[in-house]
Amino acid sequence: MIEMDPAVHCVSIDGESLTLEQFLAVARDMAKVKLHISGKEKLLRSRRVVEEIISRGDVAYGVTTGFGKFSDVTISTEDCNTLQQNIIMSHSCGVGQPLPQEVVRGMMLLRANSLAKGYSGVRLELVELLLKMLNSGIHPVVPCKGSVGASGDLIPLSHIALAMIGMGEVEYQGKIMPSKDALQKAGLHPITLTAKEGLALINGTQYMSTLGCLAVCDVLDLLKTAHIAAAMTFEALEGIPTAYDPRVQAVRPHCGQSLCAQAMLKLLQGSELLEREKPKRVQDAYTLRCIPQVHGASLDAINYVKGVLEVEINSATDNPLIFPEEGDVISGGNFHGQPLALALDFLALAVSELANISERRLERMVNPALNGELPPFLTRNGGLNSGLMLLQYAAAALVSENKVLSHPASVDSIPTSGNQEDHVSMGSIAALKLRTVVENLSWVIAAEMLAASRAMAFISHKTGRGASIANQLVLERVPFQDQDQILYQNLNKVHDLVLSGLVIREVERELGDLLD
Repeated sequence: MIEMDPAVHCVSIDGESLTLEQFLAVARDMAKVKLHISGKEKLLRSRRVVEEIISRGDVAYGVTTGFGKFSDVTISTEDCNTLQQNIIMSHSCGVGQPLPQEVVRGMMLLRANSLAKGYSGVRLELVELLLKMLNSGIHPVVPCKGSVGASGDLIPLSHIALAMIGMGEVEYQGKIMPSKDALQKAGLHPITLTAKEGLALINGTQYMSTLGCLAVCDVLDLLKTAHIAAAMTFEALEGIPTAYDPRVQAVRPHCGQSLCAQAMLKLLQGSELLEREKPKRVQDAYTLRCIPQVHGASLDAINYVKGVLEVEINSATDNPLIFPEEGDVISGGNFHGQPLALALDFLALAVSELANISERRLERMVNPALNGELPPFLTRNGGLNSGLMLLQYAAAALVSENKVLSHPASVDSIPTSGNQEDHVSMGSIAALKLRTVVENLSWVIAAEMLAASRAMAFISHKTGRGASIANQLVLERVPFQDQDQILYQNLNKVHDLVLSGLVIREVERELGDLLD
């Protein structure tokens, strides 16, 4: 699990060593950010190369030329500043709802960290202004749609750059206002962009990276919660724990599978099911028996994507890149979002599978043909009461939506910029729909947990510590009543419990890290 460290009050960035824990501290916990001395030195070195190019009158893409299809148009020294401002205004073309604050803060942090790597050729004061805005709580209004994931996230990042030059709108002190007004209130001044800087601000993958980082952090928590919900269901359906035997995992040694089997055994500690010599069945349905294999495969996928993001958030992703030691300016393709697009599509599949198996476990608890000795739809007074029948409907709808959203965005490409940019990643679309898939998973797990808590009221055996702790937390919010209630209110309470992380904290306080 990736947690925000409450002791992290200030994060120092150097372009090389930003962690997901530090990212979370800034994006969600409002930690301050400062530029490390090594970052300052790298910025100054790369900027000198740009200034030498201008003084010599050399032709270099994005410095003394237009952009994209206009790369063959040379721009005079006198027009360089206008060129950089024009690219920001013309590329600020986002549509849709404004992004949440945590996403905007994450983008600002990641863009500053990439620039601090020292291959972008921007001035030190530009990065300092970006960090001052972040630390002052000046958050640009950034529409959620418009990026195709190459050349990077041009449109979302342009809306951040627009605020830096005193244009566009920002959220400041709880109000939406013109950027120039917010900067003035905070004692800051808009920056006038010079050669290379407009392009450097917007030519990167920080939108899709931010959404990816937030998703990975959330899913690692939800995976643990999914195990806890699964253990509650396992107790309610009186499962057979031999499927989690370490010997079974050892002969198919995928890391995730072994960790997830181990987690289930931890959660079942103290359960009478572990001691039964004669289970009620020879073997369980797959949704119980194959939890290590399904959850484990998703865990391995999550960790793969986490590794991709850890590389990306400390990468130089704009174009051209400045190499100060050699004095070279190289036009490349690090802005292309394909590594992220594929990874985020993969993560959506992994998250969807966690929701799929959770909904099927829920179905087994409420379906009278599948739930053994439990009452139909978990109510003894069926007919007069519908019980939790409709809870499965809601979960089924979310799971079905996830299946649609799991269609990969990365297999699509629409050429842009007059076919100069003739293959794009659509990584931003993969990232945006992933956010919805993760949110849907949280609701499905909450639904399973609510149903499992109700089902546990009808069993008589002693349950394991993990399931017991979680059940008690649910019952404190939704006490057992064997009659119909307004169901969405109960589901909301359990969903809030899931998002709070309290279930994980209380269970792990007793049992230790579930996935260690």
